[in-house]
Amino acid sequence: MFGQAETVTIDGRGPGRTFEGLGGLSAGASSRLLIDYPEPQRSQLLDFLFKPNFGASLHHLKVEIGGDVNSTEGSEPSSARSREEFEHPWREYFDRGYEWWLMREAKKRNPKIYLDILQWGAPDWIGDKEFPDSADASALAWDKRIPRNRKKFFTQDNADFIASFIQGAKQYHGLDINYCGIWNETPAGDVWDGPRRDLPWIKLLRKTLDHHGLSKVGIIACDSDGGHDPRAWRITEFMEQDAELKKAIYAVGAHYPSHWATDVAKQCGKALWASEDSTGWAGCSLFSDSPPVMGWGVALEMAKLYNLNYLNAKITKTTICYLIDSYYDSLSFANASVIKANMPWSGYYEVWPPLWAMAHTGQFAQPGWRYLDDGCGMLKSGGSYVSLRSPKGTGDYSVIIETADAKTPQTLTFRMFDGLATGPVHVWQSSEQSQFERQEDIHPANGSFTIKLEPGSIYSLMTNTGQGKGKTKAPPRGEFPMPYHDNFESYPPGKMAKYFADQSGTFEVAKRADSGKCLRQSVARRGIDWEHYPTPEPYTIIGSARWRNYEVSCDARIEGTGYAAVFGRVKSSLLSVSAPPHGYWLKVSAGGRWELKAFTSTL
Repeated sequence: MFGQAETVTIDGRGPGRTFEGLGGLSAGASSRLLIDYPEPQRSQLLDFLFKPNFGASLHHLKVEIGGDVNSTEGSEPSSARSREEFEHPWREYFDRGYEWWLMREAKKRNPKIYLDILQWGAPDWIGDKEFPDSADASALAWDKRIPRNRKKFFTQDNADFIASFIQGAKQYHGLDINYCGIWNETPAGDVWDGPRRDLPWIKLLRKTLDHHGLSKVGIIACDSDGGHDPRAWRITEFMEQDAELKKAIYAVGAHYPSHWATDVAKQCGKALWASEDSTGWAGCSLFSDSPPVMGWGVALEMAKLYNLNYLNAKITKTTICYLIDSYYDSLSFANASVIKANMPWSGYYEVWPPLWAMAHTGQFAQPGWRYLDDGCGMLKSGGSYVSLRSPKGTGDYSVIIETADAKTPQTLTFRMFDGLATGPVHVWQSSEQSQFERQEDIHPANGSFTIKLEPGSIYSLMTNTGQGKGKTKAPPRGEFPMPYHDNFESYPPGKMAKYFADQSGTFEVAKRADSGKCLRQSVARRGIDWEHYPTPEPYTIIGSARWRNYEVSCDARIEGTGYAAVFGRVKSSLLSVSAPPHGYWLKVSAGGRWELKAFTSTL
């Protein structure tokens, strides 16, 4: 039994902000294992993310500017590890890692996709001329290193480094970077209310980009992690006091704003972005042996998030963290994405229901479409809806509806006028039982039509066609192969070795001093840390946390002073705060001293 009809009247020429798209974040080494997938599974995964009218159909890809420091699930390599590399760049510097490859693959599938970049950390050489420091960064106490890092980060060096990254993307890969951020979730002052080193630097970055011919690259500020804390949007208050700062910023970005923004932010005249957001952190698990999957409940919350971000906060672009769960489960946030793909040795992957929640918006609106505020609101019996119009003269429109909080069925009537299309309305629905299935078309009469809504569902209504549900079949799952051995002879020097996930520093294939090849840690100095996850001593991981009763060994060479170590039974690597991972390890120093250890205890 459906309830009494609720009526929505939509003026096709009414007010509304411009929709700027949906994005996915590849950072913190969260996409590390994707590039190691065999074909055709690798292409299938990329299609689910980026191919229009196949899966999520993302409009933005946001990637980390690598800094060789730990940024959550590991470290990502830098395109300039030293001032020498920065001043005398080579093509191979801009082939390190996998983000370049990922951006190319995304662009190949959707030539219109926008590319966003952001730093988590930076190489140590940055800022060393403005703030010379004779002490080794790795030897500084953590509380002493924080102000040093902030001083070094907000320098001309770093602005030039970002400009070189953008220029390298174009020169070596044919990629145009559209937007760049400031510093991920890092307070700009000594405390949030303290001196703001980022504000003058934002203006410096704008001038630097313009000087390098990059005036079309928009700056997003400040990528603060705030939730309902007004300080996440506080930069809008500074913008009202500083015309140059306001002009320098394209859009104001906040992380996890919980579909909320201050009144000052909503009235600042700039686009508001959820530049990192998620509904899935409740579905993932830290250090859990059996983390829950991202199921239908998370999918409903995803649809609700997209709608309420605009309804409540006037947020016009949302980027979800992570793009894909393609890292070892023994790392931090297991099952924190819409696709699980961390078994490249078998080709196995899982596409989870939240991906189809993304498709309900990603396939039914494009950047440049405009929200129609008359067609955006809350349902009386639970749920929400937003309406958008194409900028083309066809009058095409879409309506995205979610009934996550509804307990009973509802009936919703739309009355459309003033330039909106009058043809058939195509309907797609997702429920717990079946996701993203096309339903019978609705044929409006005199510009009006009615739809019946089930609770706990997502609907997308559209006047044009082309949407689709990609269907593939993954191979059976398979654990990491045992026995495993690699002498690295099959890789070119400078490349990653399959399945190795660097947690600090960068491990690359290199020629050995005698003969043959090896895996070499290539970063000489600890960089400017992302302050949430301080970088430990360099190490890389491989294998399975579920292995039992096994042997592990390696041949190692210590170059100069220091030590080498081999680990086993690693439980977790996250948040060790400069300590080793949780496991057993044999440590051998350059002088021949050895220790057998369990985490920080010597056995």
